[in-house]
Amino acid sequence: MMKGFYFIITLLFFSCTAFVANAKTIEVGELLTEYRSNPVGIDVQKPRLTWKLKSEDYNVKQTAYEVRVATSLAALKSNKNLYWSTGKVNSEQSVNVIYEGKELHSTERLYWQVRVWDHQNKVSKWSTPAYWEMGLLNTSEWKADWITMTEEKSPTSLPSQYYRNEFQLKKGIASARVYITSLGLYQLFINGKKVGDELFTPGFTSYKKRIQYQVYDITDLLESQNAVGAIVGDGWYRGYLGWEGTHAYYGDQLGLLAQIQIQYTDGTQEIIGTDSHWKTSYGPISSSDIYNGEKYDARKEMKGWSTVDFNDQQWKSVEVLEHSKSILVASNSIPVKAIQELKPIKKFTTPKGELVFDLGQNIVGWAKVQLNGKRGEKVTLRFAEALDKDGNFFTKNLRSAEATDIYILKGGVEETFEPHFTFHGFRYISVEGYSGELTPEDVTGVVIHSEMQSTGTFECSDPLINQLQSNIRWSQKDNFLDIPTDCPQRDERVGWTGDTQVFSMTGAFNFNVAPFYTKWLKDLALDQQEDGEVPNIIPDMWNNKLGGCTAWGDAAVIVPWTVYKVYGDQRILTEQYNSMKKWVMYMKNRAGKDYLWNERKHHWGDWLAYQSKNPSYAGAVTEKDLIATAYFHYSTSILSKVASILGKDSDSKEFEQLAQKVKEAFINEYITPNGRLVSHTQTAYALVISFDLAPDHLKEAVAKNLAGDVRKFKHLTTGFVGTPLLCSSLSKINRDDLAFMLLNRKEYPSWLYPVTQGATTIWERWDTQKPDGTIIDGMNSFNHYAYGAIGEWLYSHVAGIQIEESQPGYKHIVFSPHLGGGLLSSRANLESLYGTITSDWVMDDEMVQYSIVVPPNTSATVVLPYFKGQEVIIKNKKGKEIQLNDLTAIGSGEYTFYYSINNKTDL
Repeated sequence: MMKGFYFIITLLFFSCTAFVANAKTIEVGELLTEYRSNPVGIDVQKPRLTWKLKSEDYNVKQTAYEVRVATSLAALKSNKNLYWSTGKVNSEQSVNVIYEGKELHSTERLYWQVRVWDHQNKVSKWSTPAYWEMGLLNTSEWKADWITMTEEKSPTSLPSQYYRNEFQLKKGIASARVYITSLGLYQLFINGKKVGDELFTPGFTSYKKRIQYQVYDITDLLESQNAVGAIVGDGWYRGYLGWEGTHAYYGDQLGLLAQIQIQYTDGTQEIIGTDSHWKTSYGPISSSDIYNGEKYDARKEMKGWSTVDFNDQQWKSVEVLEHSKSILVASNSIPVKAIQELKPIKKFTTPKGELVFDLGQNIVGWAKVQLNGKRGEKVTLRFAEALDKDGNFFTKNLRSAEATDIYILKGGVEETFEPHFTFHGFRYISVEGYSGELTPEDVTGVVIHSEMQSTGTFECSDPLINQLQSNIRWSQKDNFLDIPTDCPQRDERVGWTGDTQVFSMTGAFNFNVAPFYTKWLKDLALDQQEDGEVPNIIPDMWNNKLGGCTAWGDAAVIVPWTVYKVYGDQRILTEQYNSMKKWVMYMKNRAGKDYLWNERKHHWGDWLAYQSKNPSYAGAVTEKDLIATAYFHYSTSILSKVASILGKDSDSKEFEQLAQKVKEAFINEYITPNGRLVSHTQTAYALVISFDLAPDHLKEAVAKNLAGDVRKFKHLTTGFVGTPLLCSSLSKINRDDLAFMLLNRKEYPSWLYPVTQGATTIWERWDTQKPDGTIIDGMNSFNHYAYGAIGEWLYSHVAGIQIEESQPGYKHIVFSPHLGGGLLSSRANLESLYGTITSDWVMDDEMVQYSIVVPPNTSATVVLPYFKGQEVIIKNKKGKEIQLNDLTAIGSGEYTFYYSINNKTDL
């Protein structure tokens, strides 16, 4: 255990002139609009602008900025006819600066650039221009019609639909855009070429309330004679959805809406949209379902179907579909794309005779295969996360999801198959029915997920913990596919709110998830009931069954709070405030006058907590009423802070008082006079410690009870609710020794047990797979990120990168690493909106070497680990020893601290 003596150094402004003698010019770069680089087709009326300062100098602070915006690069350069010019604004703000210029109009492209002044009043050059482009802001501007195919209704999957039309252009083109969406999933083609590289468009939303559309620049694809084609598949809209066999939950008719807008060089415009003149047909995709896979008959391919002069006489006329356009919204989130390709590490035959390829990594995506066989030959691809204890293909945990792709060869040529509208969660690929010889070179695993910017890395001296971190990142990638799914392989793959809530901070360390969470939260607010009840799943495809569950519904409050803390995003608090307030009021109404949420309704509780076969101990069961009331207090406390930030002082005071009343009720009901909880479980104590629910005079007793329970079992007993809080709670009571013990444990139950079993992603259960290779049937995922929430503790405690809540977005960084657990080193990098943050410590028998990077325009506080007043040597990035006049006055830059360890036995 590391005992108290911490040396706090506030890194603000450094006065030593040695750092500024040879000051270099400050630069501005990495311009973002609404978190994205040069976005096309947004509908945010007042976009937020972000930039980074770049300088090799120390103590760099922005003291002022100037932004200018224009409709052309020429106007921007000439500084004339500007849409917005801020003039010199005295401000340090470089993140989420709100556009306050002229009213924005549909389809406009706005170019912008910025320059800044530093703390020495030196002005930078103007940045390289960036741009954003508006989408269609008014329903009336949609001139195209929804179109569909007339087909027989079916309780099962129908073939994907193909659409086409041709058009002629007689004038020179200045620019062209297509605005497109669908009921179902679409792929768009112009003159035989696929438009864009986005997948699973238009994305998964609460389709009856809002549907996203995408915008593509198609200028370079157009010719004088043109053909446009689209394929529409079932997707989430009409496919199977959920584990109850629900089909066509949102609608039984697929649809397409596409509008091409062409600007000619003579200044005129033409609109070409979907209408009654389009034609439609079935094609080679006989079925494509997210759960069940795709069936593709290459013999039915229609060569050149999306090119001019294709003979479409056998195609049918489309039907114009009456469907709302008022619910159309621009896609402001992160698109899904094919991100990576993996080759198999092994090809083998199972004891049952199955031909299997092992990718060596559990992924989400599909298999791309190269084939050359006879016409009509049917090749079947099946997918699995694991092999059973006998080494055979294991698919029982997929439940009703078939997860099977079938390809029928046209024959006579080299053929490549990739599905269009399905994805699988898998490590192993089984191939059946192919008469040829497949090699690993013929098979590729294609990794798909939302194209999030990787922002965080963590590594340490223990390779097993490094593999755990890899597993956490992979599970996040695999499950962040337009929505945050719980698992990516079985008949589920939906946006469970509880999983998202407990993982939200870890997710924000690993990747930039601001636009991803923002999009998902809009659907949460839309699907929330009038009384404030939050469905378990967002988008709600389960008719709000068993909704209003504690810890799950609290995602309405905790996830936007996470986005605010990590990105300094105040707008998300404004936009989600009513939703947050409705959830808190829902809990208040359920709790009643005694402020205890003990209403006997459904809660998931500490889901999948440790269970024992010992007849004297059934397992760690935490009372659901205790969990519900604890979260009632926690979310109400957060809402009070949010109200204060937004200037809603009356609300802030009301919810502060409510939170205090809930706390008092909690203490009276669930904590004995001696500090024991009525649920004597690790989860219960972690909730009390994390949510500050113990009275001051009982905090020590509560801490001893948690520590005692962990010492007694020597392992965790927590589930989805308690696990994310356990190690951080132990650290809060100065029991890092126990937290590291839990982290380092390799036997079941623990984080490292799956790693020792060869896991490459996070498991749903602590015992998803037994040591003898036995796998639990049914609800048992090998790719479930919830228990990966330990990642937050790795970043914030072991590496020590923390947020100062009063200066969110890492405007002020707290560096507070913790040595222990036998680790000899730890390093974390975090790409914040200000720049790269680094915390890197190395320890041997005598010395600690601790290096940090503080990005420009930020400040920081350092808490040196295991420091007892000994001499500290500080060096800059060139290795030069520096004398600091004031250890509370250091700004941006790279610093390394060296000091001795007198006694390691306390670590």
